[in-house]
Amino acid sequence: MIVGEIYLESVATGVITAEEIAWITSHQSGFDRQEEAFALKLGRLLDEGTIQIGCRLLGKA
Repeated sequence: MIVGEIYLESVATGVITAEEIAWITSHQSGFDRQEEAFALKLGRLLDEGTIQIGCRLLGKA
């Protein structure tokens, strides 16, 4: 996983999964400045209710 991908997917869907949050917290000690900024922004979006913790349903094409 990459923090930027998690950020974009979460903003696009309005959902972040518990697994993604767990991955971010377990890997945050190795983040560079940009990744830290994405993680902080995700936290702010969660705090303000823009992003919800849940699951994403995969649509069939």
